[in-house]
Amino acid sequence: MPGSYRIINYALRPAKAIERRMLCAAFERLHPFQRVERYRYVGFGSIYFSDFQLLHRELGITDMLSIEKDVSAKACFRFNRPYKCIRLKFATSAEVLPTLDWKRRTILWLDYDDRLNVDLLGDIATACSRATSGSLIVVSVNAQPDSEPNKEDRDQYQEKTGKSFDFNDYRIRIAKELIGDKLPAGTSGADLRGQGLAKVFREIIHNEIAEQLSIRNAMLPAEEKMLYRQLFHFRYRDGAQMLTVGGILYRAAEEQIVAACGFDKLSFVRSSSEHYSIKAPCLTAKEIRHLNSQLPTRSSIKLRAPGVPDADIRHYSEVYRYFPAFSEILFA
Repeated sequence: MPGSYRIINYALRPAKAIERRMLCAAFERLHPFQRVERYRYVGFGSIYFSDFQLLHRELGITDMLSIEKDVSAKACFRFNRPYKCIRLKFATSAEVLPTLDWKRRTILWLDYDDRLNVDLLGDIATACSRATSGSLIVVSVNAQPDSEPNKEDRDQYQEKTGKSFDFNDYRIRIAKELIGDKLPAGTSGADLRGQGLAKVFREIIHNEIAEQLSIRNAMLPAEEKMLYRQLFHFRYRDGAQMLTVGGILYRAAEEQIVAACGFDKLSFVRSSSEHYSIKAPCLTAKEIRHLNSQLPTRSSIKLRAPGVPDADIRHYSEVYRYFPAFSEILFA
């Protein structure tokens, strides 16, 4: 079966592109810890390497590692690698992450296209238990709720449980298969509907980080304890509903350094269960130019573009600085 990169062009998803640029703007603020270009970036480049290209161009990062689990496509990944400073490791993230030198300040983006599961939580645990102060950890997962199961799945459910089909119980069973005892106590099937699944996934990730830091900090003096501050809680949809959460790890004695980064000046930063919804309206190039000529403005109410719905204008005004520019290129 081909990798998801052969089904979805990750370079052309507008909401994802906006998220990528927002993250880059936040990473740029890490300089109070050290020069950003001296950070190491670890991610999943796929064959497009979109995040690697952006972070190399915009931030000057040259220590870059792309983890690729599709070992059958080594030649393809090597051919599409845009810069020689990008190293490739062909293995799963669970195999690679424990082998890294975590004394290096690292920007780690675990950009999965799967649902949250115990293996993914294992990667989070590895990073949080080892990453040095000033490192950033970002996690993206598929948070698309279960769709109505087909007849075969319903029959299997009835065969397994010996009772008539119950969609809420079905949701819980699927979640427990993925996450096991990491599912928060008291979670019901109804909690996993719609945006509820993303809410539960965010809670599980937050709990895993807190648990790993509690273990790590057990024998450390107060000023050396490692803390976590959430910076990102994005939800967006280019197809499936996606969730991205993450933040910075730092020693308790370094609160002032974190404050000097000025993350709170970024409008999309979220430090709680409240999320930032990325919405990328469909606009023509001319509509974008027309709106840009009126921006920035304190209120989107004053913005006008013939035929463009007010909601689209409002959404664009919120993300225009990070909005991707796609164009058609014809090769002779």
